[in-house]
Amino acid sequence: MTRYKIELQYLGKNYHGWQKQPNVHSVQAEIEGKLFQVLQTEVEVVGCGRTDTGVHASHYVAHFDFEKSIDCAKIKNSLNRLLPPDISITHLVEISNDFHARFSAVSREYKYYIDFEKNAFRSDLAWIIKLELNFEPLVKSCEIIKNHSNFSAFCKAKTIKNSYKCIIYEAKWEHTDTGLVFTVKANRFLRNMVRAMVGTLIEVGTEKINLQEFQYILNSGKRSDAGKSVPAHGLFLTKVEY
Repeated sequence: MTRYKIELQYLGKNYHGWQKQPNVHSVQAEIEGKLFQVLQTEVEVVGCGRTDTGVHASHYVAHFDFEKSIDCAKIKNSLNRLLPPDISITHLVEISNDFHARFSAVSREYKYYIDFEKNAFRSDLAWIIKLELNFEPLVKSCEIIKNHSNFSAFCKAKTIKNSYKCIIYEAKWEHTDTGLVFTVKANRFLRNMVRAMVGTLIEVGTEKINLQEFQYILNSGKRSDAGKSVPAHGLFLTKVEY
């Protein structure tokens, strides 16, 4: 068997995330279906991780195994002709069999976009808010995040305690032409973690809670103490590193 790595982009609006599930439309199912048409053989496409319903990816990585050697450029072009406009294959290459799209990844980066004014071209790509945000505590809250490792307060599904630990390599807020963008990079992410984190940070920015209370929420580990999850359509998976 030969292993192939796929790099792709997708808009999440029309999909219930990456993961294939019964009776719903997913990115994984869409790609596997088109690969079957091209290769005339069923293959399983393994992704670098799940994304929530409606979340986008400007850089997503997956792999599949196939018993024959293929012309990667030809297969890539065939897939792009068959796939809907909101999914695009950017790279398809043969790779060593010890590569794994999920387990070989050393970091993932997400960005969350916030706009302050309605924009017809960005309505599905950013969360529009009319709140006044104090930028200084938002910046300071990122230092608190980077010095923390247990993020159960931002985890939707409670599992074993060790699974809550993440190493945050980067967390920052930046101004954009239309609003703000929050960037966070880590070795791994918990389910719903970024959206819950941003929702809580918004409470810091509006001064509903102060930095000490934000630190308390992280230390408590209780999802009920944290803010609401922000809408999925502002969130992008932007980089996966190996």
